[in-house]
Amino acid sequence: MESGVRTSGPEKAICDRMGDQHIEKRIEKQLVMQDRLAEAIQLRETGRAKQDQAILEEARTILLELVAAYPDEAEITYQTAIVHDNLGLERESIPFYIQTLTQGLSGLDTATGLMKRERAFLGLGSTYRGLGEYQQAEKTLRQGLTEFPDSRPLQVFLALTLYNTQQYKEAMELALTNLLETTSDEKLQYYKRGLLFYTSHLDETW
Repeated sequence: MESGVRTSGPEKAICDRMGDQHIEKRIEKQLVMQDRLAEAIQLRETGRAKQDQAILEEARTILLELVAAYPDEAEITYQTAIVHDNLGLERESIPFYIQTLTQGLSGLDTATGLMKRERAFLGLGSTYRGLGEYQQAEKTLRQGLTEFPDSRPLQVFLALTLYNTQQYKEAMELALTNLLETTSDEKLQYYKRGLLFYTSHLDETW
């Protein structure tokens, strides 16, 4: 025999209706959040393209409201990090980058063609570098490359960071390799094989 009180008839109908209303409110709240987020992203992209600080600040205001209301939403945290970066508020962007990387961020960033996690590693690493925190920058960029080993942006930003830490050989190898593997310059293409060989034999003489 089951214990507890069963609901039936009118009582059950009321409970079901209350449950449906609760679900509807949650869905409505989610849709409002998505609309506000889409608005903020559009403003951020427009502000970035036009280099308009006022538009970027408007996007930042919306995103800060959203991240306060939805602190566990990786996409909101991600966009909040980027808008601070776009505004030149590098140090303020750091905690948002770190947080979004722990929130299971995934998917493609359509604006850049990068994966969102890839862009987050890139944004965080380049921010550390811009602030002169080279060890943190190197650690972050190398961590990103463990997940995205073929990422040329991560490799090139790592090359810049390695220059700052006097790791000139690896910096030159990364920079030259990326140049030679992507250039369409016919003159460089002619010397490509030899130059690629030299990138890994920089200190040798013959």
